[in-house]
Amino acid sequence: MKEKEIKTFSLEEITDKHIGKRGTTKREAFENELRMDLLGEAIRQARLEQNLTQEQLGQLIGVQKAQISKLENSLTDARLETILKVFKALKIKLSFHTEFLEQQVGHT
Repeated sequence: MKEKEIKTFSLEEITDKHIGKRGTTKREAFENELRMDLLGEAIRQARLEQNLTQEQLGQLIGVQKAQISKLENSLTDARLETILKVFKALKIKLSFHTEFLEQQVGHT
């Protein structure tokens, strides 16, 4: 008997098919949500590595435990100021990568 070949797909192909192509509203929302999830997980891991509770981290930056929980679980859009305070309290270097998706230059 001849073995059947298994077709494989890249993550990009699957995401394009089921979420939408890059640049579409649905895909951009998906990508943003994914980034927030990764940010929340990074905060949680750093906090745990430093043996801090959510309450202790909240006290360090002047917010309630619930705010830290929301950040870690990506349940809310956090203010950049709060995220920066969290990273500073956890002694984490933060760097940003920015990319212009569409550049429109107007000449008048």
